[in-house]
Parts: sequence; structure tokens; C-alpha cells
Amino acid sequence: MTKPKDATARERQITRTSFAQIGANLLLATFKAAVGTLSNSVAIVLDAVNNLSDALSSVLTIIGVKLARRPPDEKHPFGHGRIEYFSAVAIAALVIAAGAGSLVESAKKIVHPETPDYSAAAIIIVAVAVAAKFLLGRYVSAQGRACNSDALVASGADASFDALISLSTLVGAGVLILFKVNLDGWIGAVISVFILKAGMEMLLGSIDNIMGRRPDAEASRLMRETVEAIPGVVGAYDLVLHNYGPDSAIGSIHVEIDSGLDAQSIHRLTRTIQMSVLEKFHVFLTIGIYANDPTRKAERDAIEAVAKTHSGVKAVHGVFFDDERSTLSFDVLVDFTVRNRAALRDELIAELAPRFPDRSISIAFDTNYSD
Repeated sequence: MTKPKDATARERQITRTSFAQIGANLLLATFKAAVGTLSNSVAIVLDAVNNLSDALSSVLTIIGVKLARRPPDEKHPFGHGRIEYFSAVAIAALVIAAGAGSLVESAKKIVHPETPDYSAAAIIIVAVAVAAKFLLGRYVSAQGRACNSDALVASGADASFDALISLSTLVGAGVLILFKVNLDGWIGAVISVFILKAGMEMLLGSIDNIMGRRPDAEASRLMRETVEAIPGVVGAYDLVLHNYGPDSAIGSIHVEIDSGLDAQSIHRLTRTIQMSVLEKFHVFLTIGIYANDPTRKAERDAIEAVAKTHSGVKAVHGVFFDDERSTLSFDVLVDFTVRNRAALRDELIAELAPRFPDRSISIAFDTNYSD
């Protein structure tokens, strides 16, 4: 999660790359359709159809990125960035539909086979198409990574994979020429299955983004380290990030600070944290405060030692002794294997009560959603 480039430049780069992909796919589709029709090869024709679906996918990518740039409004105060994910869902649906149609046509060819007639020119054209598709995939993927576009990265990977599928068509032609065995319908069926698989993976990935995919662990670690490196911060915990598009996110974090700081110093520190993270990661954080009392270190360590005897407990933080109300409160960081948190809370309170008999104990649970 590095700082993204200017939104206008990002849109321009995605659009330019998508138009290049559209042109290349239309050209490849035209050649493959002509070759497939003349040679009576359903595998080559289906490969051409796949190129057309790739071109349409690029059109949807352009539409999605332009709609996502619309400014925030009353109904969508965090902008429209997630539209890019919905455009990816539409692309996945097109790929799945193309794969299903291809599978039906391939099945017909298997039941009622027609022997293809591969000419030397047809084989050369398909071979050139394989190389072109591979180079196109490398280019699109590189551009997608450069501008933080999951749609372009996926499209580039799909193009590279298409090159391998086209290569299988050449293999089928070689088998027919050398051994007089017609595998055209079967190869078409295999291609169809791979198209369906790619479409399902795209669909599930887009749904994950819409539902709220877990943030990248490395980026989250770097963000916490950035916060902890700021003078005055003792520790950083409970980082939660909310994605509102490929280049738009907000979040929250708790920071532990010296309990002796006054309100003016705390205000200055939280502003420093917000500006540092916004500048480096393009994420706006809401800051929560934990007070660190150095005189309570031994008691904090004892609480954490008890908590860590339980499976699934990773750490304890935010320990607060409220002497006025005679309470003890803290957060326990657990992993997703802990299903019954209420039972764990009861066990911890029962174990700690004899150590702190004069205090009412309150426990909150956290999960590292960003790790």
C-alpha cells in the first residue's frame, strides 16, 4: 500500500493500456476467426471468441475506472471507487458466459466431429498470435501493477494464460498432422474449462473486494511501524482498514502514549500520526488513545502471562487501572481460532480475580483484521 500516483494520471494510464489491449484483441480475434473458419477448427474459433471477450472486458475496465472517479456525494460520502470492483464482476460474468458457450460448442464437435484442415499459413498465424498474446499479457500486468489496478493485473494474467491455451491449439494441430488423430473438440472443451475457471476466480476475487478483503499484511506492518516510529508513541494496536476502491481507504488505530501527556500534546501527536500515514500510504486514520503508566509494567506483564496460557491469545494491550472506579480493563488480541470469546473472558476473569480482588475486571477482544 504505497502512495498512489495522481488519480488523473492513474485513470489515463489504465485507459491507455485498456485501449491498447482492445486493439490487440480485436486484431487477434479477426485473424483467429478467419483461420478457424477456413480450417474448420472449433478450437481456433473459440480462441477468437475469447479474444473478443477480452476486448469487451477492457471496455468495461475503462467504464469502471471513469465512473469510479466521480466525486463524493450525499449518498456516497467516501466516493465511488468500489465501482471498479463491480465492473470486475461484470467482466467475470462475461468470461463465464463465454466459457459456457464454448463448452457447448465443443461438446457438439466431440459428438459430431469434423476434421480440421490446418494449412501452414494457419499454423504460422496461430503461432504469431501466441507470442503476441504473451507479450500483451506481460505489458498489461506491468501497467496494472504500476497504477494499482487489480483489473489490469488480472487481465494481463488472463492474457498470458490465453497464450498457453492457444499453444494447446497448435499442439492439437501437430497431433492431427503427424498422427491423424482429431482432438479439436476435446481441445476446445479443455479451453472452455480453463475459461470458466478463470472467470470464476475473477468473480470470487471481485466479491472478496466488495465484501471487504483482509488488507495486505506487509502493508499493515509497515503502517504500524511508521506510527510506532513517531516520537511519543509507545505502541500501535488494533489497525483496521476499510477499502473504498483501489486507491481509497480509511481506517482506525489505537496508539499507546505516556499517561502524563496533556491534551495539547495529545492533539499534536494525533495530527502528526494522521499526516504521516496520509502522506506515505494515502490512508486517513482515526486515532484512539491508550494511556501507558510505567509504574504498572509488572502488573501488565502478569496479566499478559496469564492470558497467553490460553490457546489463540496473541497479546494483551490497552491495560488501564482506573483507581477512582476500582476497575481494570484491557484488550486481548486473539486469532480466528477462538470461537467462544465469552467463555475465554469468563476464564480470564476467574484467573485474574484473585490477583486483583479489589477491582472489577473488563475485557475486550481484538482480532488482527489487517495481518
